[in-house]
Amino acid sequence: MRHVARKRFGQHFLVDEAVIERIAGAIDPHADEELVEIGPGLGALTEALLARGARLTVIELDRDLAAHWRRDARVQVIEADVLRVDFAALAARAAADGRPLRICGNLPYNISSPLLFHLLPLAARVQDQHFMLQKEVVQRMVAAPGHRDYGRLSVMLQWRYAMQSLLDVPPRAFDPPPRVDSAVVRMTPLPAPPTVDAALLSELVAVAFSQRRKLLRHTLGRWLQERDADGDVAARFDCRRRAEEVPVAEYLALAAALRRR
Repeated sequence: MRHVARKRFGQHFLVDEAVIERIAGAIDPHADEELVEIGPGLGALTEALLARGARLTVIELDRDLAAHWRRDARVQVIEADVLRVDFAALAARAAADGRPLRICGNLPYNISSPLLFHLLPLAARVQDQHFMLQKEVVQRMVAAPGHRDYGRLSVMLQWRYAMQSLLDVPPRAFDPPPRVDSAVVRMTPLPAPPTVDAALLSELVAVAFSQRRKLLRHTLGRWLQERDADGDVAARFDCRRRAEEVPVAEYLALAAALRRR
């Protein structure tokens, strides 16, 4: 199929066969699973997954590409903006068939973070996720406390997933080449993540990282004072640190303590 990449969709088509094979091998699909691919594009990864026996649903916003895939009986097609797709319904369908749901894709870099947060509530109903993203985003996703890349995205995702950066992908692996390096990440939902109020945790972490150079007493400390009238919770949390020095477990414990109050 001849198709000109469309900038408004952030299209960069993977063309490096060696990279494609490595990604498909890492995903390792099976016919008894429900695999959803976001943004199949011209089908480089799609074909590699199908060759391995994948039962595949593809989500494609570009109407020309969606029409192309509708002519292929091997896949089911959802033509939609992925941020509006009801993944809970897809998970329910897979569960009704007794199949685990897996998600993969070469994500448009301009919506990567919103999409990761869109999928976050579904973590308990997904077997795993494999995504190609801008390398800088993957570094933030997997970063450990104390690293300069550690931030809100790190905490919110590591609360629910075990994260693993699998491989780096250079611009020359795409047509047209993007201006940034890419990387592939594996996200495996944790079997028993701590129970916290997601909205409260998100607000707490956003405040903590709002001024990274300052000690937490200037940001999160003030926020805690407004929500912890007697100061018991705040007294047990050390605000003499910067946000990137606090492990994920401590942010979760703080959110849980505030929720109990």
